[in-house]
Amino acid sequence: MYVPGENGEFNQEVEKALRLVDFLELGELMARDALNRNESCGGHFRVEYQTPEGEALRDDKNYAYVAVWEYKGEDHAPVMHKEELHFEVAHPAQRNYKD
Repeated sequence: MYVPGENGEFNQEVEKALRLVDFLELGELMARDALNRNESCGGHFRVEYQTPEGEALRDDKNYAYVAVWEYKGEDHAPVMHKEELHFEVAHPAQRNYKD
């Protein structure tokens, strides 16, 4: 990547380049998270996990958790940490726009 500007002066192009790196890392993490799930979830719609009506197929038995990925350094895969979700009032249900 070419970043124009002179050494020793404030350069917004360097800031933009650093943001690009952040966006690429975030995109990689989102893809890793999507590949980790065997269900359709939010923006992670997978054609192999859909209802006969074409809606996102949920798998609450295996994916009722919130997750965070821990950065382990360059050349190391991030590690996922999970916290199980417990529903007391509202309970997850398959989306249905037909009824």
